[in-house]
Amino acid sequence: MRVLGIDEAGRGCVIGDLVVAGFVTETDDEDALRNAGAADSKTLAPPAREQARQLLRALGRVELRRIPAPRIDERNLNALEEDAIVSLVRTFRPDTIRLDALGHPAMLPALQRRLEARLPRKLRPRWIIEPRADATFAVVGAASIFAKTHRDEALDRIRSRWGDLGSGYPSDPKTRDWLRSWARTGAPWPSFVRTRWATVRALAQGTLFGEPEPLIAPAGAEPSGA
Repeated sequence: MRVLGIDEAGRGCVIGDLVVAGFVTETDDEDALRNAGAADSKTLAPPAREQARQLLRALGRVELRRIPAPRIDERNLNALEEDAIVSLVRTFRPDTIRLDALGHPAMLPALQRRLEARLPRKLRPRWIIEPRADATFAVVGAASIFAKTHRDEALDRIRSRWGDLGSGYPSDPKTRDWLRSWARTGAPWPSFVRTRWATVRALAQGTLFGEPEPLIAPAGAEPSGA
């Protein structure tokens, strides 16, 4: 039985990509995946995530879908993530999908119907969509590790050129300080900044130079996750 776990990293960030990862295994051996380190990536220190990533490569296959900031500015974040999920399902053609929930639990049946409607008729996997699936199911935990490590590597490349801008989340004081400093220059935002986010709009208007509330949501999105 081919089981696909899907999770993302960077949904609620104001800086950097959203990364959606799919990890597929032919055996769905929870014990083997847990022993390799599969877990909610947010609970692991960076060295543990990297070690788990190396061990998990021997237990399944992984695909990544990277959604950069300019695309997030152009479209609804939920729609972009659904595009990535459909792409991963079409690639792996699994028997079962375990997916970390997008949005409120009441909306999950409608989400599943939208996703199923975009798949070929012959592709009808069993769906399990739950909040905190990255902690409940090892295969989703594995996907979360690949999503998180890939996003962190991309952020490291940004930092190497643009300075210490923190985690990219608007709740991070380093990220807020970097955004304030850049806004004061009056220069256009770099391409890795999600300019439609409320935090960035407020900075551009000069209204967020005090100690701000963490305004993070763009229109039409409900950020969550790592």
